[in-house]
Amino acid sequence: MYDFDSENNRRNTNSTKRDVKENELPMWIADMDFKTCPAVINAIKKRVNIGSFGYSDIPDEYFEAYKKWFKKYHHVNYEVEDMVFSTGVVAAISSMVRKLTTVGEKVLVLSPVYNIFYNSIINNGRFVETSDLIYENYKYSIDFDNLEQKLKDPQVSLMIFCNPHNPVGKCFNKDELRKVASLAKKYNVLVISDEVHCEIMTNGVEYIPFLSVSEEAREIGIACHSLSKCFNIAGLQNACIVTKNKNLRHKIWRGINTDEVGEPNFFACDATIAALNKGRKWLIELNDYIYSNKKYFVDRVNSELKNIHVELTDATYLLWIDCTKIQKDSDVLVQELRNETGLILSSGSVYGKNGNGFLRINLATTKKNVVDGTNRFIEYFKKY
Repeated sequence: MYDFDSENNRRNTNSTKRDVKENELPMWIADMDFKTCPAVINAIKKRVNIGSFGYSDIPDEYFEAYKKWFKKYHHVNYEVEDMVFSTGVVAAISSMVRKLTTVGEKVLVLSPVYNIFYNSIINNGRFVETSDLIYENYKYSIDFDNLEQKLKDPQVSLMIFCNPHNPVGKCFNKDELRKVASLAKKYNVLVISDEVHCEIMTNGVEYIPFLSVSEEAREIGIACHSLSKCFNIAGLQNACIVTKNKNLRHKIWRGINTDEVGEPNFFACDATIAALNKGRKWLIELNDYIYSNKKYFVDRVNSELKNIHVELTDATYLLWIDCTKIQKDSDVLVQELRNETGLILSSGSVYGKNGNGFLRINLATTKKNVVDGTNRFIEYFKKY
């Protein structure tokens, strides 16, 4: 049994998440409060003991570890020659936007979606095109008619897809993924599938890799993987970009290297290899712990608050809270929550216009913090 209950004090460590006021409880950014698994820590310690931190190459074992993991646990055949190293998924996406599209073209996303996608598009001189997810009976689905209309536009040359989806926690099924791939292929649109949350599955639903669903997906698809979320090693900055299309892979490789985001830091590869080769049991226990945290929050909020609703998500350690019956401006809610209770959540507005009125909470923390955060949340919303 691994210990997920002990506090891991990251205050005064330049932590983006944890360097807040003493009375504040940060449950916003997608960063876990747990220590990573012992195998990863031991691999890093072994590197530290070398005592000299020079330039590092990417060992063959890095790609082989990904290949074996995805074959064994996700039933998809990734070959070493399909893969490219990057210092991060976001770095790779920004690089691919620059390399695979031209200035002034449109990049499509399914909104609400991870806010940094918008940055990667706009900051590179491209235009954001959105196809809003359908929200009905507290569930999200793809509006395929609208998606096709948007993909028809010859100015749309790339789609950035998120599976499992951040922030709504949906894991798309095989039929949905096939339809996305088929439409994208029909209109000559490439698809970047950000699958960084794929190892956090908590509700009995299977994660399906985009590149596994059809030949069309393999022709136009690019999968982005990293252990940054599930093993809490985002600060080590590494990712694995996969495509079965050789010509596309060459372009991606050139873009990543031109942008100088293809060289690993001293610890990145060894930490990832250790996680993939020795971290499975830890990850299983982590998922059980996160599921318990999510269920606790969902059960209490839905039973104790009348005008707030939250679904138990299939994937990620995040929950997407519907506050639209109370307040359409989630920025107001976030600020008041922080001022009045010290609880820090993410505003739904950053994920797109149809995210306004929602809040995102991160439950990858100790049970003690989950109880505390739930109490603060309920205390604030009881006034409504």
